[in-house]
Amino acid sequence: MGLIVAKQEHVSYLSRFLCVWLMIRIVIFDLDGTLAVSKAPLDEEMLLLLAALLDLVQVAIISSGNWPQFEKQVLSKLPSSASLHQLSLLPTCGTKFFEFNEIWKPRYSEDFTVAQKEEIVKAIKDSVVDCHLEVKKTWGEEIEDRGGQITYSALGQQAPIDEKKWWDPDFKKRMHLKMRLDELLPTFSVRLDGTTSIDITTSGIDKAYGIHKLCEILGLEISEMLFVGDALFPGGNDYPVKAAGVLSIQVRDPDESKRVIEAIIACLSSTHKQPVVVINL
Repeated sequence: MGLIVAKQEHVSYLSRFLCVWLMIRIVIFDLDGTLAVSKAPLDEEMLLLLAALLDLVQVAIISSGNWPQFEKQVLSKLPSSASLHQLSLLPTCGTKFFEFNEIWKPRYSEDFTVAQKEEIVKAIKDSVVDCHLEVKKTWGEEIEDRGGQITYSALGQQAPIDEKKWWDPDFKKRMHLKMRLDELLPTFSVRLDGTTSIDITTSGIDKAYGIHKLCEILGLEISEMLFVGDALFPGGNDYPVKAAGVLSIQVRDPDESKRVIEAIIACLSSTHKQPVVVINL
């Protein structure tokens, strides 16, 4: 694959960045809202950029989504020529870890017990009623069992993007719901995800957990990581990564992520000895 560098029209964007010399060995991405629109496959430009980045550095994708979402959104479109041995995939906030060795195989999978699942599902249903957040029209499942994570999607898993965008733009509905769930599920972790969802995991299981699993399995230090995500605000499901000490870049959407990846590629490509990482200061 040929070298990808920043396009001329992105020079004004890149001028907002400062190149900092750091020994970054892996770039980690959130999926929905960062690499792709919610539940949608990566577009052609993003796939090209991701493949180019894999030629230069290890890459990981961590998401609250389950393994089938990774297959649909990422792997079904990623070129077979991409350096897949450089890619680590962590569904459900890192309660699962997939690596490539001729085929994709799970390194581990940590799931809820039946009793835990029943407790969580009941709490979700009760909380929706308590908070007066019942929705008349939904698209697909509202409560999804992802093994080590239960996800509540207010409008359903298959809701149209336009409907999802306007349901809770200021996060107030889900913050209210989260507060009630925190009361009912004190031994679990409750976090906002995407535009209409809430993820529930075992206490201590969030994206920071996945980050520490990456360190353990790949032999990395926190200081050797760079994270890119769209929910780095307190309460967002990317926030634990930042709180864990990982150098993090906040993006608005996949289009901004593309500009960030272009900038990272341009800097990484500038030397064969020591990577340069682009940080928005």
